[in-house]
Amino acid sequence: MTKLGMDYPTKWGRGYTARFARNIIQSYIMGPYVRYLSTLEVRGVENIEGERPFIFVANHASHVDTIILLSAIPAKERKRTIVAAAMDSFFMDVRQAFKTVLIFNAIPVDRLKVNRRSAQLALELVEDKWNLVIYPEGGRTPDGRLQEFKGGAAYLAERSKATVIPTYIHESGKLKGPKYAKAPIYVDSPSERRHHVIVAFGKPMRCEEGENMRRFGARIEQAVEEIGRDVSGDPTYGSTEADD
Repeated sequence: MTKLGMDYPTKWGRGYTARFARNIIQSYIMGPYVRYLSTLEVRGVENIEGERPFIFVANHASHVDTIILLSAIPAKERKRTIVAAAMDSFFMDVRQAFKTVLIFNAIPVDRLKVNRRSAQLALELVEDKWNLVIYPEGGRTPDGRLQEFKGGAAYLAERSKATVIPTYIHESGKLKGPKYAKAPIYVDSPSERRHHVIVAFGKPMRCEEGENMRRFGARIEQAVEEIGRDVSGDPTYGSTEADD
């Protein structure tokens, strides 16, 4: 019987056969699907520069975020990218786990508690020059606003010396919101078959000499906030001022 959860095997997803199949799926099925769903606009792709690995740290509003983000990443880097996917959502059913690994080259992460196994696997792959997509909020936003980041992205970047690319995905929650999103602002809105979505990549970031991970994590979160404010035009995006 195939093991599930953290024990689900993902190494096969990084093998030649799976990579060949994934490239076809992402290029000829996933890409056209994204263009069917949205008029995708990509900004800041020039910020993805230098030698990999890159850690793409993004906000998260919808289950279609990963499809959209991978479509925005240049093909050269996309082919060498893994995705940190929630273990409890995508690795508890054999069929779901298989599809998640095949299509997205995903690895399971435990978003409910600190898990050394998932952190170690992610670190080993990043050190092996695999790019990583990670959503440090720990899940889809429950209210449409940016949630406080967990420390995994900063930890991996600091340990591996990888380059962080702060990333903002704008209004993906409006793409069939009732089906893929979680926040009431999207779920209670009419389901839009097509919507303009923007993926914006910010300036590359690295952990500075003597900087602790907490401070680095705060800088990453602030960078995503600033991109979100610029793209959305909402000066309070990511801010807690509205709650005061």
